This record gives sequence, C-alpha cells and structure tokens, in this order.
Amino acid sequence: MAEATIAVTAALPRRKSAEGAGAAPWLLASPALLLFIGVLLVPLLLTALLSFHAFDGTRGVLPDYTWLNYLEVFSDGYYHEIFLRTGGLALGVTLMCVVLGVPETLILARMRSPWRALFLIVILGPLLISVVVRTLGWAILFGNDGLINSTLVATGIVSEPMRLLFTMTGVAIALTHVLIPFMVISVWANLQKLDPQVENAGLSLGAPPLKVFWRVMLPQLLPGILSGCIIVFALSASAFATPALLGGRKLKVVATAAYDEFLNTLNWPLGATIAMLLLLANVLIILGANRWVERRFSQVFDA
Repeated sequence: MAEATIAVTAALPRRKSAEGAGAAPWLLASPALLLFIGVLLVPLLLTALLSFHAFDGTRGVLPDYTWLNYLEVFSDGYYHEIFLRTGGLALGVTLMCVVLGVPETLILARMRSPWRALFLIVILGPLLISVVVRTLGWAILFGNDGLINSTLVATGIVSEPMRLLFTMTGVAIALTHVLIPFMVISVWANLQKLDPQVENAGLSLGAPPLKVFWRVMLPQLLPGILSGCIIVFALSASAFATPALLGGRKLKVVATAAYDEFLNTLNWPLGATIAMLLLLANVLIILGANRWVERRFSQVFDA
C-alpha cells in the first residue's frame, strides 16, 4: 500500500509538468495571437460587416442590412473592368518577377564575397526607400523629358517620347522594380537547400547547361518560385500608392476604387464590399494556383 502511494505521488509532478509543457507554446504565442486578432481579424470582420450595410446619399451609412452592394459590383461592367485590370496587372508583374528574379538569384548565388553581399544590398534597395518617394522617382523617369525618353530619343530608338506615365506599362515596371526582391529572397532561400553537386553531375553527363537548368534545377526551385509568386501576386493586386501616382485618376485598380468610395463618395459600405471581394479573389486565386502547382509537380513538393 505504501509503495502504491509513493508511485502515485511521484507520478503527479510528471503529469503536472506534462500539462505545463503542453500549455507552454500557447502561453508563449498568446501575445502574438492577441495582436494578430486585434490588428487583423477584428478589422476584417468589421469591414465584412460594414459591406452589408445600406447607404443613402443624404443620410450616409444606414443600420439596415442588404446584399445590394455586392449585387452592384457583380452587375456593373465598370467594376468588372477594374477587377480584370487588377488581375492582369498582378499576373503580368508576377511573370516579370519570375523571368527577372530567378536568373538574378542564380547569378547572385554564383558570386563570391564581397560582391555577393554588395549586389544583395542593391537588390533589396527598393525596400529601403519610401513607397511615395520611389514612385515619384519613377514618375520623373517616365516623363516626356525624363531620362528614359531622353535616352531613347537621343539614341534614335524612337522618334518621339513614349507614353509611359499614366499607363499600365509604367505601373507594371514600377511594381516589378519594388516587388522583385521578394521573388529573389524566396528563390534564394530555396536555393540554399539544394546540393550544388546535382548540377555538376548533370553537366558531367554531357547535358548542355540550358537543359540542366530546365530538367534539373528548375523543378527543384519550384517551391521557392511558388512562394515568391504568392507574395508578389498578393502585393501587386492590392497595391495602392504606385497605381494611384503613376496610373492617375483614369487608370483605376481595385485598391484605388475602394479608396475613392471611402474618401470621395463617402460610400463606405460599397468601399468595404470592393475590399472584401479583392481579398476573396486573392485568396481563391492563390489557393487554386498553389493547389494546381503542388499536384502538377507533386514529386518535387513531396521530396
């Protein structure tokens, strides 16, 4: 009887320590979790709730609930054009970041110190500058008398200045400039996990460098490319400052349309509706693309 009592007494501290160890991660994560709920989830829920409120031009936001805001967006061709323009812009910027960012990362990985660190700082440079200052700098470059047009005219490539300001081309170039570091960082992190001897093995077997890259390196870089595409697409689809300053009033995207509804027409429910639909479209497109790529290249992602 005494031995059983001693065994039970000895087991109690172990049980309590196990319970404490199980609760420790939650206690440690609770400050960040509370911050996440307060800063992100609560505003999103309030925005979603606001999108169902009715609106009157003279009385403002009404306490009544309605689906008319969503019906207006889905039935109006004006908003269809804005969402399609935003999706095309985000897709184009993502493709340009892949085409430029992946080779840039491979070149960076083959550099030696101190050149690697120096060029990495150059690549990350756009993130160190204010978005407004950076966009205004692109506006100066894109002007008719800017550096780009002056160089093109002086070299005889074009006979008259190209229209880059207030166009989708100018907005896409500026967004690619600032978002390409996210692609480089994502591919770089994935590249550090690869064995460099795999590429050398392909070359030693007589395969040309381009084929080695296409058949050996690129499939192994897909997880990093997919991560970079998700980040770039989400940020470019929701970008506001660059499209607003370089695109002007006529070239609207979803973010600028929501801004106008909130601050110009003061139709907060419609602005909240546009914002929620942008969020929903982003989530669906990203999850769908992620699922398709993982199924298509399951051998790479399961490795």
